[in-house]
Amino acid sequence: MQKGNISVQTENIFPIIKKFLYSDQEIFLRELVSNATDATSKLATLARKGAAKGDFTDKTIDIMIDEEAGTLTIRDRGIGMTEEEVKKYLNQVALSSAQEFVDKYQDDASIIGHFGLGFYSAFMVADRVEVVTKSYQDGASAVRWICEGDPSYEIGEAERDMQGTDVILHISEDSKQYLETDEIEGLLLKYCRFLPYPIRFGTKTETTYEEVEAEEGSEEKPDPKKIETEVDNVINNTDPLWKKSPADLTDEDYKAFYRELYPMGEPPMFWIHLNIDYPFNLTGILYFPKVSGKLELQRNKIQLYSNQVYVTDNVSDIVPEFLTLLHGVIDSPDIPLNVSRSYLQADTNVKKITGYITKKVAEKLSSLFKEDREAYEAKWSDLGVFVKYGLISDDKFFERAQKFTLLQNTEDKYFTIEEYRERIKENQTDKYERLVAIYTADADRQHTLIESVKDRGYDVLKMEHAIDAPTIQTLEQKEDKLNFVRVDSATPDQLVQKDEEKDNLLTEEEQETLTQLFTETVGSAGSVELKPLDVQDAPVQIVRNEFMRRMKEMQMMQGMDTAMFPDSFQVVVNANSPVVKERLLQVEDAAARQENAAYLYQLAKLSQQMLSGAELKAFIDRSLKMM
Repeated sequence: MQKGNISVQTENIFPIIKKFLYSDQEIFLRELVSNATDATSKLATLARKGAAKGDFTDKTIDIMIDEEAGTLTIRDRGIGMTEEEVKKYLNQVALSSAQEFVDKYQDDASIIGHFGLGFYSAFMVADRVEVVTKSYQDGASAVRWICEGDPSYEIGEAERDMQGTDVILHISEDSKQYLETDEIEGLLLKYCRFLPYPIRFGTKTETTYEEVEAEEGSEEKPDPKKIETEVDNVINNTDPLWKKSPADLTDEDYKAFYRELYPMGEPPMFWIHLNIDYPFNLTGILYFPKVSGKLELQRNKIQLYSNQVYVTDNVSDIVPEFLTLLHGVIDSPDIPLNVSRSYLQADTNVKKITGYITKKVAEKLSSLFKEDREAYEAKWSDLGVFVKYGLISDDKFFERAQKFTLLQNTEDKYFTIEEYRERIKENQTDKYERLVAIYTADADRQHTLIESVKDRGYDVLKMEHAIDAPTIQTLEQKEDKLNFVRVDSATPDQLVQKDEEKDNLLTEEEQETLTQLFTETVGSAGSVELKPLDVQDAPVQIVRNEFMRRMKEMQMMQGMDTAMFPDSFQVVVNANSPVVKERLLQVEDAAARQENAAYLYQLAKLSQQMLSGAELKAFIDRSLKMM
């Protein structure tokens, strides 16, 4: 056999260094199976063009384990290599035959590989690699190439009946897990489950049942006959749904593919089929999952493929942040990948793809809203998470989404932003000409306050989800003269600030008495303020400053120290309440006044469900005494 040294060219030294960018040892199998797929694609292209003669119908790629020999073999029936091609492509690191082939047959070929280093990933798990290959060309001889992970190699004649290539890995001692059937099958399912040619991994037992006729005269139906058959274990779907035309697919096809991707997931609400070939190539299917109002979703559910080869499930550089909540598949050969195919580089195509996906999602949501608003509203508890996330994180999406973003009030009626502005314009415009949208963060807990606000003819929105706080901030910044206030941020008469002023019916002495009384009752928990409210308003109310509360919530969401924003509130005593006069000012006994003040304070806390267990017991005891 001839002997020689592998040529490591100076200009290729950096791709060699990049070999260390492989983040997972396991990707060696993806790289080698991708190479086998490329070899098969090349031969198929040549056969279509009449440049290769023969029967090339069998395009199966075999993955074989020999535990006794300690080898893992990847076998293809593709284009194969001559001795000169072996020397050219295997002995010069990073010289990619795939790129050379694409340059020649770019209109006909579908080639995965971009990097000559893919083959050398084999040495991450093998201390010896053999390649046995035979070119498709008439009269070609089989060639064997052997390398033990150093610059030396051996090359010579070999025996092989058919065209194609065997890559035989002699698995190293510290990588023996790659001789285990379950390990290899798991990797094939992860990386190769949608490759365009059959990937066969041994055989499997297929069980079927055959009906058995009952014996003559017998009324008892016999059990069906169990038949077990050994069949090829083909692990991949060679014709995935995203490669097909949407016109040829039914809703059940899309749902079945979703079950194939996520066997344990709930059925999706709807989906978007992506298909574009200019100015970039992109296909895929994005599903909108049911989220049940939760933002705490499992991300990394969108799988990125390049020519049907799995690359990664971290697509944050391709898909806008808010759409990482979606599920599905994106396949594009135009997304630039580094040597490991696991990280994306900055590229103009990526920006175009991001914009295209955002546009398609917005168009789909808009069409759903226009075609069947009632059904769209019924899905809003799930859809709202995606749309609101988009509003706060993507300016272009905000522009498109204004027309199909919904606001839900406490009567469970839905309005677009423009519709809601019109709804509250007459009654909820303040003295600064701002529209004031009043909202609740918990309709059940704040029921008493909501009813008090609605008694004034105001409308109240439900903003109960974690994502609503930043959504409010975004709407205030981008919508003209629109302000949001929570029902507990002021007394009902002050939620929409007007120029109206009410007379205070108390003397200065009475005001001082009440202030001192409630200051002693409230202590350091909050501040006390006397206000002349309507006589029918509650005698004592608790309010929280909108600005301070929002700042604290933002700090908490970001995991920051909230010491600068203590959990304080303001106790507002209604100076015009007849209850205040009767129960406090007209009671001469100081202890009784203090008892009544404590009761009214606890009543105000009860309306906001702020009472502790001990305080609730004390409140009930006081209520019983006063009966």
